[in-house]
Amino acid sequence: MEKMPKWADVILIPLISVILALFVSGLVVLYIGENPFEAMAIMIRGALGSAYGWGYTLFYATNFIFTGLAVAVAFHARMFNIGGEGQAALGGLGVAVICLTIPWPHWSLALVAACAGAALFGAAWAAIPAYLQAKRGSHIVITTIMFNFIASALLVYLLVNVFRVPGSMAPETARFPEMTHLPNAGDIAPWLGFRSSTPLNISFLLALLACLGVWLLIWRTRLGYEIRAFGHSETAAVYAGINPVKIIMVAMLISGGLAGLMAINAVMGEAERLVIDSVQGAGFVGIAVALMGRSHPVGVFLAALLFGVLYQGGAELEFEMPAVSREMVVVIQALVILFTGALDNMVRMPMERLFLSLRRRESGQETPAE
Repeated sequence: MEKMPKWADVILIPLISVILALFVSGLVVLYIGENPFEAMAIMIRGALGSAYGWGYTLFYATNFIFTGLAVAVAFHARMFNIGGEGQAALGGLGVAVICLTIPWPHWSLALVAACAGAALFGAAWAAIPAYLQAKRGSHIVITTIMFNFIASALLVYLLVNVFRVPGSMAPETARFPEMTHLPNAGDIAPWLGFRSSTPLNISFLLALLACLGVWLLIWRTRLGYEIRAFGHSETAAVYAGINPVKIIMVAMLISGGLAGLMAINAVMGEAERLVIDSVQGAGFVGIAVALMGRSHPVGVFLAALLFGVLYQGGAELEFEMPAVSREMVVVIQALVILFTGALDNMVRMPMERLFLSLRRRESGQETPAE
């Protein structure tokens, strides 16, 4: 029997953890001599108080949705894929190849092909650590960390020696052709106040579809059942006829493909070219997003939105309150990760005891009536 309802695990505990993290963050801001309530107001206003803020908040959230879903799928198979940085970077390479080598007549056709290229390159980069785990017993954490650095070095080499525009010193590709440019929020919903310069683009809708797709995969398909069964108990899964090699490979390929899809937003949608650091740490933030979201697409979406607020609101806070440096904003983000991840049991265990006590009390009240 569950010690507490699902809604408490997915919503209540993360909410309490975030409140505790913000409380400690407020103490830190107070320690440096600033008003924590004013700092919080600046962050919320900067992230959610205007179309400009929403544009950047949802842009960051889109990146975190893809990387969070990537980590979540691997989690369900009891694998810790922390190679989202490298897989997303290689996804960007796939997008660049698709957009630069084929003359597309319309952005919609380019988008479909770029999605395939990004997912394929991301999945290919995850396939090697997956194979080493499945066949050689190599730990997925170690191999995916190593492949992050290899991906970074490979991308630097390609951008400097292969894709760099002749005569340019910038390590980046040429700007993608105009017919591959994705509509942004300014093109789709200008009446909401979005400008043409907003980074939010149609990739956000793609991220929402990815959430739906992962939910259908994990909870509504046989493959999803096998992934979850393998994650709960490899021994029982093998006894039930589930092939461990197949599950490891498939789960990691899906995970890498989802991470690679982040490049649609960052490379094709916002930069419109491939640059050195298009991922900007989103692969590692995805780990926190998946942990906080309990590896459920709804939870991942809400956690990604929170981190989008922290990123955009933190940038505004740094600008309007100079005493709060960029490092201080990183501390606030780290506290959220700390409380929702490493200190999860500090909130979970008391809540489990509370719900167990309430359940026993209800049972005790029902017994005399019977």
